[in-house]
Amino acid sequence: MKYRVVFRERSDLHGEKADNPASYLETQLDDETVIDARFVGRLEPPAQHSSETLEEDDAFLSMGSEIWEYDVADGKDQDFKDALLNSGVVMEFEPLEASDEIEV
Repeated sequence: MKYRVVFRERSDLHGEKADNPASYLETQLDDETVIDARFVGRLEPPAQHSSETLEEDDAFLSMGSEIWEYDVADGKDQDFKDALLNSGVVMEFEPLEASDEIEV
């Protein structure tokens, strides 16, 4: 089964990634759960206006998101879902049908 996962991502004052949210999930899983993981895209923090740095008043809006697709091994769906819920950085996730996958 494939899943689309949206991670919360912290950014620094320049809008650059301050952490690697997918790594929080990796620590929750054994080596046999995920067959493949693919980075799909990143949504910039809402405070990232036309300037290169976040303004002081907008620094609290420094949360963006990353979207990943995971191919999960047969029989490991519940382990994967439990890891998503325990990771602390997953905003949402959904199972994918073949027609829902994003082509790159």
